[in-house]
Formats: sequence, structure tokens, C-alpha cells
Amino acid sequence: MGLFFTIIASFPTIVYTFFVFVAIIFWIVATLGLLDIDVLDFGDMSSAGDHIDFHGDTGWFAGFLMKFGLDLVPLTIVLTIFFIIGWMICYFIQLLVLDFLPLGILRIPVGLLVLVVSVFPSAYLTGWVCKPLRKVFKKLNEEQNAISGSSLIGQTAIVRSGKVTSTFGEAIYDDKGAGFNLRIRADESLGLKRNDRVVMIEYLEDGAYNVVSEDEFKGI
Repeated sequence: MGLFFTIIASFPTIVYTFFVFVAIIFWIVATLGLLDIDVLDFGDMSSAGDHIDFHGDTGWFAGFLMKFGLDLVPLTIVLTIFFIIGWMICYFIQLLVLDFLPLGILRIPVGLLVLVVSVFPSAYLTGWVCKPLRKVFKKLNEEQNAISGSSLIGQTAIVRSGKVTSTFGEAIYDDKGAGFNLRIRADESLGLKRNDRVVMIEYLEDGAYNVVSEDEFKGI
């Protein structure tokens, strides 16, 4: 066990260790509803699917992800898998190779080389792992796109985030199927919280919905 902790806390593996730790913290916070799961996504986003649209001006990074078959899958999932695979590659290279070489002052440049080289097999393996997920998210996106934003006005959803503000909030809309995750917004003074029932009253330009509580909508 001592060797394990020594390796994950030493260069170059520690770089991936840090990002894996950040990913774990992110998913814990996201599960508690304190962060939007699509917080790292960029480009044109689907209001429900929150996937990366590679037809927009998303730059070289989007093209890099698409090259390895990582489009359509939420970026947070892609990066989490990428960091875990990269961490495993660096860990075993350090365990089986680097620790047996008398590198001396060359340890840092060799470690940097391992980090750079590890990106490509990590991206390839991430694409392989995400390949079946692409079909799932593609189908989900097609189903969600079948429902226009305005068509959900007046519909009821259940808050899944810890709170709802003018810049943050998530809710689940029950479509009698798997359900849709939606971004919602409301005045924080309304005090909306997890499991509250809300009604969507306006579709916003950023793909989110302005909501009020169900009781307020009904005038109770």
C-alpha cells in the first residue's frame, strides 16, 4: 500500500492523480445538485441533452475530441474517463519502468515525456469506452430535440439541484419515459429547493427555463 501511495503522489503520476481527485469531488458535488453537470461543456448546447455540438465554433479541442469519437457524450464524462485512463497508464509506466531506471536529473524531462505520450493512448481508449455511450446520448438527444423548448411551457418538473437561482438550477421533467434533465432559473427569493415542484413559464435564450413554484402558478 505504501508503494501505491508513493507512486500516485510522485511525478508524473501525481498530475493525473490531481485531476482524478478533482473529478471525484465534482461528481460528488454534482450528485448533491450543487453544480450543473454541463458546467464544462462549450459551444452550442442542447437544452436537454447538454451535449457538445461540434458544428459550432468550438476550436481545435472540439476537433480533437471528435477525432477520437468523443462527440455527443457530455464533456464531464469524457474528461473523467480520460483522467482515469491516463492515471492508470502513468501509474503502471512508473511502477514497471521509471522506478527501475537511474534517471537522476532526467526524471522530470522523462516524466514530462510520459505525460505527453500518455495523452494519445488515453484519448483513444476513452473514445473506445465512450463509443457505446455515444449511441445512448445520440438517441436521447434525438428524443429531446423532438420536443421544442416552447412546448414545455406550462409543464411541471421536479427540482433536483439544492437550490435554484437566476444563474443556476436543474430539474427533472417526467415524460413518462427516462425523464429529461433540464436547466432552470428563478429568483432566489422564491426559495426553490430540491424536490420542489415547479412550472416552466418561459424558455430562455441559453436553453434554460424560467420557473415558478407549482403553488404560485396555480395561485394557491
